[in-house]
This record gives sequence, structure tokens and C-alpha cells, in this order.
Amino acid sequence: MQIRTLTKPGFYKDSVALMRVAEALLKQFPLQRATLVMATPANKDILTEAGLLEAHAAKASPADLLIVLAGDDPSVVDAAGLKAEELLNAKPPQSGSAQQIVPKSLAMAVARQADETLKANLAQISVPGIYAAGEALKAVRQGLHVFLFSDNVPLEQEVIVKQAAQQKGVLVMGPDCGTAIINGVPMGFANVVRRGSIGFVAASGTGLQEVTTGVHNAGAGVSHALGTGGRDLYAEVGGITMLQGLDLLIHDADTKVIGIVSKPPAPSVTKAVLRKLQDARKPAVVLFLGASDASPAPHIHMVRTLEGATALCAALARGDAPKVVEAEQDDLPKVSFKAGQRYLRGLYSGGTFCTEAQLLARELGMRTWSNVPLEKSLRLTNLHQSQEHTMIDLGDDDFTVGKPHPMIDQTTRIERLLQEARDPQVAVILLDLVLGYGAHADPAGELVPHLNTARDLAKKDGRTLCVVAFACGTEEDPQVRSAQERKLLDAGCLLAVNSSQAARLAVKLVNHIAAVN
Repeated sequence: MQIRTLTKPGFYKDSVALMRVAEALLKQFPLQRATLVMATPANKDILTEAGLLEAHAAKASPADLLIVLAGDDPSVVDAAGLKAEELLNAKPPQSGSAQQIVPKSLAMAVARQADETLKANLAQISVPGIYAAGEALKAVRQGLHVFLFSDNVPLEQEVIVKQAAQQKGVLVMGPDCGTAIINGVPMGFANVVRRGSIGFVAASGTGLQEVTTGVHNAGAGVSHALGTGGRDLYAEVGGITMLQGLDLLIHDADTKVIGIVSKPPAPSVTKAVLRKLQDARKPAVVLFLGASDASPAPHIHMVRTLEGATALCAALARGDAPKVVEAEQDDLPKVSFKAGQRYLRGLYSGGTFCTEAQLLARELGMRTWSNVPLEKSLRLTNLHQSQEHTMIDLGDDDFTVGKPHPMIDQTTRIERLLQEARDPQVAVILLDLVLGYGAHADPAGELVPHLNTARDLAKKDGRTLCVVAFACGTEEDPQVRSAQERKLLDAGCLLAVNSSQAARLAVKLVNHIAAVN
């Protein structure tokens, strides 16, 4: 394998733009890897672990861009390098007057807003992690709310930025915030959902997408959906954004129901969140994945799953009785498996979906291994090799170095799918498709040929490979949810309506195999 690394000193593009370039290179050239990252210490460490960091690239500064290409044909690698330079240096389309000066700073942009009635009050920031906190502080001092897409921001810097925002009375969503909907405007990886009376605050990107699309598909709507970043509910941060977001929803006249999605917060943060909800008196639905579902007050409804959160939020918005109804798969489809087939493999692009699937599997008596396990003892010894029942978050940093996120580019998942299909012990594959802005334009269309190949691999060995899938999205999304589902059904997948039902169905199918054998 030929590895070539190009260094662009002092050159910056945000991570989404770099993902798009990598995706374009992988589609145009027969490469094994196309990695575009800023040369931060964390990124260089990951490249080292992947065997992709060349000696000269190790000397690059965090302000430098690294283009790492790997392939079997040196001429192809060289051609891909030239194409990468072309894509990175392409000028964006011009709009307005050619003489218009592009603002060089947040302060300059704010100062140029002459019309007070249309003055921006939010800054979207996506810069290398070492600079992100500084830029966020500048925005906060300008009185701007912040959507902070950047990751690799030190925790102590997150605390400083959020404490400053709290004092200024503005909101900092992030760092590493991938999804939000503000006044109907989607930000990051969000979906097309109707306006309505349900407001969400979430420390989970795909979890927020699942509940917002779920209430839309149930006929309800979303007032706001605020992301906090995954570490906001740590004790060190204190849930600053979560609590500020709750204040905004509590005082928002259009928000009648409040929903929360997160992994369990630190105990002190849990108390603060529930106390605020108790004082607010607005109906609230709280999902702390894996935590107790004991309710502290009649108007606060603790739920266990994303399905439960979605259903209850929609019911409360309609004025129905607050009753959690979760579908059960009692009549399992009849599938004949070959002797020895007994394992489940979940290949997720959404981290929250992967966590929920592990929790539901545990409730149903199944122990699962993972790269993001519920217990440290169940962490995979080799992330690239499943063992027994395995749930993988392919969107985790373990798998995204050198490749775009699987919501954008499914190459890693396709490779893992075919690997699992060759394992004679695998019976069921579990998949998610995340739709919406920024996601792959046709994930099912790209995936189906490889699903057929996976089935053929199993069939040649006399095995049946069962695929359970679900789509997170709406009819109004660019990919059109029903069109994606139809492609999965036509490919022979067992289709579930949401993440919770998909996980239960897959686990019950595998448990049934064990019961009859």
C-alpha cells in the first residue's frame, strides 16, 4: 500500500467540508484511504494508531491541514493528491457585489449589520479544536448565541466558555454539537420537521434527530431542538447549556411540552435538571438512557427508550393521557437459520442508537460487546473484529479517522457488513439509516447492492442472513423516508419503524434461535 501525505501549512477548512472532499476522492479514485484532517495532536495520535502518519507529517502544526492518501497504485495516489488540491482551492460561488468585502472576524461581521431588525444573534463556529473556544468566547462577548460544531475542545475550555455565556445570558450549543433546530431553522445534521409545541434539549445528536422526526411522523411538531454537546452533563460542566436551554423552553410561549434526551448525567446535574422541571410545571418527558425511570413529580415522565420519549411527547402535545406505549414484536417472522448461526451484529452510524440497542439487549438477557460498551469489561479487544453479539458505533472516532462519518460515506459500514456476512456464526445484522441535511443523498440506494452481495455470500454457504433496519427521517427530508424504506424492503430487509423496535426485533430473533436450539 502506497501512502502519500500532503501538508498545507496554515490552511483551514471545517470538518464537514473536509469530509465532502474525502468522499469525492473515494468515489473518483480506487483508494483505500482518503484522510483530510487538521494536524492537531489528537488527530496525529489517531493517524499514528492507524499506521498513516508519515515522519514529515508528524512535524506539522495544529494550524496545518494534512491530506493522507493510501492506495495500491502510486499513480492513482498522485492523481488523487492533485484532485484534492483542486477541490480544496476551488473558489466558492460569488454572490452580490464583486466589490463586497468578506468579514474577517466576528466583530467585523456584527459591526456591519446596519438593520437592527434583522441583526444576527447566533454564530455557527467550526474551526480546529485548539481555536474553537477562543472564537466561541469572541462570539459570546458580542452577545451571540453559539452553535459550536468543532470537536477536540479541551474540557476546561468548554467550562470557561459556557460560564462566560451563562453570565452574558447567551447559549453555547456544543462543542461537538451536530444537530439543532432554532425557530424552525435546521443546523448541522438536522431533519425537515414541522413547527409545533414540543421543545427538546439533548446531549445527543442522533437521539435528537430520532425524537424530532418521530414526533413529526406522529403528527406533532417541534418548537426548538437544542443540542448541548456530549459533555455538558458532566459534573465539571454542570449542565450549563442543558439548564439554560430548559429556561428558554420554559419561558417560550410556543413550547407546551419539554423533552430531554441524554445519557445519564452526573448525579448533581440530574438533581438540578429535575428540580428545574419540577418548578416549571410544564409537562416534561425525560430520557436518561440507562438510568432509573422513577418519576419525581406527576408532570415529569421518565422513559426508557427513544420510542417511549417520542410517543409520550406526541401524546402530551395532543392532550392525550400520558401513557407510554411501546410496541412489542410477539409474532416474529419465520426465518430458517443454519446450525451454528447464533450471533447478532449491529452496525450503527448513530451513537445513541448503539447505546440504546445495548440497553434493550441487556433487558432481554443478551450480553453485547462494543467499541462504546455499557461496561468497560465488554469493550472489544479488537475493534475491527466482532466477538459473539456485537454492537458497533461506526461514527465514533475509532472508525472515522481518515474517512467521513458513515452518515455521509458508508464505505466503512459496507466493508464491515461484508466482513460479518462471511462469518458463519452471524444470523442477524442490525442497521440504521440517518436521513436529513448533510447526510448521504441516497443511503439505501448505495447500501442495497452490498446487502445483496452479503446475502449471496451467506447463501453460497447454505446460510440465511437476516437484516433488520430502520430509517431516521421524514417524508420531507431530501432523501424521502418512504423511498428509502421501500428500497430496504425490496432488498429483503425486515423494516422497523424506529430504533427501539429495530433493536428489540433483532434481539428477539437471535434469542429465538437460542431457544429452539
